[in-house]
Amino acid sequence: MADAMYGSEPEGSARRDEVCVVAIAEAFRGDGEILCNPIGTVPIIAGRLARATFEPTMVMTDAVAVLAANPLAVGDHAAERLVEAWMPYRDVFDVVWSGRRHIVMSASQIDSYGNQNIAAIGDWRQPKAQLLGLRGAPGNLVNHVTTYWVPNHSTRSFVPEVDVVSGPGYDRVASLSTSVRGNHEVRRVVSNLAVMDFETPSEGGQPRRMRLRSVHPGVTVDEVLEATGFDLEVPDEVIESRLPSHQELRLIREVLDPNGYRRAEFRG
Repeated sequence: MADAMYGSEPEGSARRDEVCVVAIAEAFRGDGEILCNPIGTVPIIAGRLARATFEPTMVMTDAVAVLAANPLAVGDHAAERLVEAWMPYRDVFDVVWSGRRHIVMSASQIDSYGNQNIAAIGDWRQPKAQLLGLRGAPGNLVNHVTTYWVPNHSTRSFVPEVDVVSGPGYDRVASLSTSVRGNHEVRRVVSNLAVMDFETPSEGGQPRRMRLRSVHPGVTVDEVLEATGFDLEVPDEVIESRLPSHQELRLIREVLDPNGYRRAEFRG
């Protein structure tokens, strides 16, 4: 399905949560035939939106073990599925090792080089808070593209140094093999305030650092910088994050998330 089928005119009444959905969806643009593997309510809606519009050749699971061809509403486990294939958990690893996957993960902490922490807060030997653990983050980061979703942009989540490295950033992979460096890509970091990337030049052996890509409507660059615990790279011109088209809003509100589950991740 081409973009033109879904319209391009922006809708002025879009909410912040819908702007974030579109920003995450945009991270999948150009991926083609991969496994889209978003984790969490907002990322799942975003992945399904990308597939329903500009990336129709991506495949997605129903969040269990079925590759479904039709758009599914989040939370509707009884919805009829147009099944393309069965994909049990063991088969996911074959896709992971081949690099044909783009995952969206959360980040309890993230630093300027893209190191991510979802394991623990404080000293790992006696942490103040035990979180999910390393999970599959190390393997993800050295095998395929990763994007992060951080719904609460603050100096507690965007930190000078993460307490535990679950997913390695550009500084940590700099000394590893060419094959690892070639597969390592943190494509986007999307928060409730802005979109960041790592499209900075890697000159003089210095690893890539996080760059401010766009700010969401109603957010200023200064607000993003104040909520970030390290120095972001800021280009001369910072654009505003893209608004959803009329058709994208219809898909989000009526097809993919008619019950508004996405709003639970946003404060206020």
